[in-house]
Amino acid sequence: MNMSQSFKLISVSMLLLAGLAACNKPGPAETAGKKIDQTADKVGEKMGEQSAQAGVAMDDTAITTKVKAAIFAEPGLKTLQISVDTVKGVVTLSGSVDSRSNSDRAKELAGAVAGVKDVENRLVVKSNK
Repeated sequence: MNMSQSFKLISVSMLLLAGLAACNKPGPAETAGKKIDQTADKVGEKMGEQSAQAGVAMDDTAITTKVKAAIFAEPGLKTLQISVDTVKGVVTLSGSVDSRSNSDRAKELAGAVAGVKDVENRLVVKSNK
């Protein structure tokens, strides 16, 4: 090989290497795509967190409904005088009942509902005179 051909071969090789090196550098489209992917990931994480929070609220609502249904179905409990509130699986019973046994029974019914973590019994016993 003569010197001229060697020089041409080296020049072509260098141009190819420069072209390949340029292909590895991200251009505006690749950079924008990467930013979009990162933003989508962040939004997905936030939505997952909010979905989890919404799930807790839905679970609490379902628990409250089930506790109210259990109390309503129990003979002897005056359901209109018993309020039920649920926060993160903890049920709070408030209002009034006519006996200690009805207070205990309401607490027992609430505690038996699936998903209930604890029951705060704030029922007041009032006698009917």
